[in-house]
Order: sequence, then structure tokens, then C-alpha cells
Amino acid sequence: MKQYLDLLQHVLKNGVKREDRTGVGTIGTFGYQMRFDLSENFPLLTTKKVFTRGIIHELLWFIKGETNIKYLVDNNVRIWNEWPFQHYLKEQGLEDKYPKYSDTWSEKMQEFVEKIKTDNDFAQKWGDLGPVYGKQWRDFNGVDQIKNLIEGINNEPHSRRHIISAWNPVDVPKMALPPCHCLFQFYVSEGKLSCQLYQRSCDIFLGVPFNIASYSLFTMMVAQVCGLKPGEFVHTLGDAHIYLNHLDQVKEQLSREPKSLPTMKINPAKKDIFSFTIDDFELEGYDPHPTIKAPIAV
Repeated sequence: MKQYLDLLQHVLKNGVKREDRTGVGTIGTFGYQMRFDLSENFPLLTTKKVFTRGIIHELLWFIKGETNIKYLVDNNVRIWNEWPFQHYLKEQGLEDKYPKYSDTWSEKMQEFVEKIKTDNDFAQKWGDLGPVYGKQWRDFNGVDQIKNLIEGINNEPHSRRHIISAWNPVDVPKMALPPCHCLFQFYVSEGKLSCQLYQRSCDIFLGVPFNIASYSLFTMMVAQVCGLKPGEFVHTLGDAHIYLNHLDQVKEQLSREPKSLPTMKINPAKKDIFSFTIDDFELEGYDPHPTIKAPIAV
């Protein structure tokens, strides 16, 4: 994953410090692009272990059109928990009692997550994130964009309109987090399917490795159900930033030697994009360096 490590180096060398919405602060640049060939290997970071099962479950959750974290929580995927939990604390007037990232905050978070898992009424009330990615992918003002995408690739493969947008200005104020990876386009050439993503806001250390793997996998899935081979994943970044409390982790990662990329095997029997389950994916040859923990900025 030299492309990703080059991005880290680029931001460390050229980035400018800026204040941000979270209050943590960032160092970042504007405008960057990476390309990944999907024909042989799967672009999953090896300089730290990436939570692959979480990436797959989140992608399946998007494709299902779901916006409640209960599916993720039930599958022990925690990547979206902070946003509904912080909303819960705010609505209950508990923000001062449980300062963000304190020990008491963490304990209360575990209690919140367990209740999402065991109490359906509580989950329905407090687990929803608003009309985020899955809602827009499957119901953008009444349009099922994924269904239209598959039909479009099958019927008019060379069209320049194979686009899915998660940025819906009407719904943005209702979302727990406006879409960071907000628009992507597919391209068919010589029997191969490629995808380009525009990501407006890019948390390089925590989020971007997830985004690379997720959209690469989605491209592979769409290619399979449309009878095509995977081509390239092109990742175009807008505000590409490293949070100031991730700098030590970034330097540790850059000190590590990259390893060989793994391969992702997908059940070849699946020909319907909506039929995939977690059991249809098998990652082979993944031998990463250990996990590097870092706090998420909410």
C-alpha cells in the first residue's frame, strides 16, 4: 500500500494546521488522488491490522439501506457507536456528567451499546443515525440508486451516468454525520469495471483505509453480478487530514515495512447484489503488522 503511505508522507510534509469541527485540530491538504489495481490483489493496509469483518458488515449494511446501528452492534461492529451515543447524552442532558472519552463516558457507552443490542424499542429510538449512506443509496428522494446502477451497467455499460450520490442537501441536516465519501462513479472498459470515489472529508489514519477497502470490495461485487472483471479503484480526496492526536500513530505506521497484499475471494455463485452475506467473503494471505489504536474524533 505504497499509495497510502505516500499520502501520509505528503500530508506530513505539506499539510497546514487548521481548527476543525471536533475541536481536536488537524494537519491537512486539499486535493489528492490514489489508484489501486483490483485485478490481482486486495488493497488492505498491512502496516497495521484493519478490521476487515467490520468493513464488510458496514458495506452490507449500506447496501441493505439501513441506518440504525443495531445491525452493526448485533455483529459486534462498533465503528458508528459514538455518534448516536453522543446524541443520546445530549438529549438526556448528560454531556457534562460524562465528559467525552473519560472512563465514565466509556462505561456509559458500553451500557448504551448493550441496551441497543437487547432492547428493540431503545434501539429504534436511539440507534438511528438519520438518513445516512444506506438511505441515500437505496432511497434518494424515491430513487433506488443501487438498483438503477446495476440495471444501467447491464443495459448501457458505456454510459457516463453510472453514478451514486450520498450527498442529499435536503437530508444533510437530519444526518448524525453528513457523508464523507459522498459521490462515486463506475466505468466499464474492455470487460473491466472501475470505480472512482470523491471523498469530501478524509480522516487519513482511521477512516481512509476503511474507505479504500470498502469501495474496492463494492467494485468487485458489482463487477461479479454484472459479469465483468474488477478494474481500478480511483480514490479522489478533498480535505485530506490527519488529526493532531494521531500524529504519533502515523509516525509509528510509517516506520513499518509494508507486507504483501492479500486477496479477497467472493462466492462466485452470488449474482444478485442484494443477496450477499458475510459468509460470501474470504480474505486470504493477510498478515499485517499489529493494530495501532487511536481515538475517533466525533
